Amino acid sequence: MKVHERFLYYVRIDTQSDPKSDTSPTTMKQKDLAKILVEELHDLGIDNALTDDYGYVYALVEGNVDATAIGFVAHMDTAPDYSGKDVNPRIIENYDGGDIALNDATILSVKDFPEMLKQKGKDIIVTDGNTLLGADDKAGIAEIMALVSHLVKHPEIDRGPIYIAFTPDEEVGKGVANFDLSKFEAEFAYTVDGGGVDCIDYENFNAAAAVVEVQGVSIHPGSAKNKMINALHLAQEFDSLLPTHMRPEYTDGYDGFYHLGSVHGDIDHCTMEYIVRNHDEEKFANQKTRMLDCADFLNKKYGKDLIEVKLSDTYANMKKHFADKMYIVDIAHKAIESVGLTPRSSAIRGGTDGAMLTYMGLPCPNLGTGGGNAHGRYEFCCIQDMELVVKIMLSIVKQVSGVIGNES
Repeated sequence: MKVHERFLYYVRIDTQSDPKSDTSPTTMKQKDLAKILVEELHDLGIDNALTDDYGYVYALVEGNVDATAIGFVAHMDTAPDYSGKDVNPRIIENYDGGDIALNDATILSVKDFPEMLKQKGKDIIVTDGNTLLGADDKAGIAEIMALVSHLVKHPEIDRGPIYIAFTPDEEVGKGVANFDLSKFEAEFAYTVDGGGVDCIDYENFNAAAAVVEVQGVSIHPGSAKNKMINALHLAQEFDSLLPTHMRPEYTDGYDGFYHLGSVHGDIDHCTMEYIVRNHDEEKFANQKTRMLDCADFLNKKYGKDLIEVKLSDTYANMKKHFADKMYIVDIAHKAIESVGLTPRSSAIRGGTDGAMLTYMGLPCPNLGTGGGNAHGRYEFCCIQDMELVVKIMLSIVKQVSGVIGNES
């Protein structure tokens, strides 16, 4: 089975995670894909493949030489931002570089998404405009499974132990909440989770969630003068104190941001939910402090404790953990060069399971997948790029088995 054929099968399985759920996984339907992947691994002869109560999939491709154990990780869930149910993908062969009609009402426009021009002449997979595609991160899963299949079919390829893991709930920040390192005894690993196929990324955002509770004073509007405090207006006032230029739609590169994701409430009480992001630790700390200061300012202005900001860190930038482990990145650089591309690294404007695994003691930078425009109806994935990713991972396997021995 070709890598894109695996992908087309996986994306039709609804695995959307739920940030409001307290279960693990947050949606039981993620286990549907986990079971399928274990069955496929068994069919490939990887008898040790298993899925646990939390929906994680673990497997070990046994080595045939004495070399460092490495791993590859991808996540099974799709983002809660947009529907992942009844995904109906289609292949556009030899894409001409023009606009794509996803359906009668939805156009994937080159003007809006100029990066599509890089896909000209390639075969790309798109949605029907009603759902996301799921390349984030079922492309990564398909590529890892294709690698496993290739290694099984070619036992003559030298390799050390190769650990495989597929995680639930990455999109809601819980991808490694129950990750069992005793089932994944790699010295280092790579997430295969988005970005260009020429990328090997080892820095990401520091991230926090902020819940802002706003208490109003509800009075009949006919007698509200000098008495009513409308929680909805107060919430707007709080948001206006945060810098407009630090909203996601005005930022890129190393710019941090405040992102207001939801507002719900009424005159009496309102709740706002933000995510806070910055690559720089000091700037990140200052952003969180600013939110607390804004609440303090308004509480003093109104003479009442009307606003409470609840902050919780969710993940941290993994860059500093690679200061003495850049050989892991260098291996990926050489692998990317081996397929004729010039490797580059970028600051991930988000997070991966790899960032949290790195903090758990498992260095884990990120490889690209060939997907783009994630989390929405304009998502796509390039078939030729998916094939390159499999070759890049295979090159990593060959390098490790022949170059770095048992280096830690």
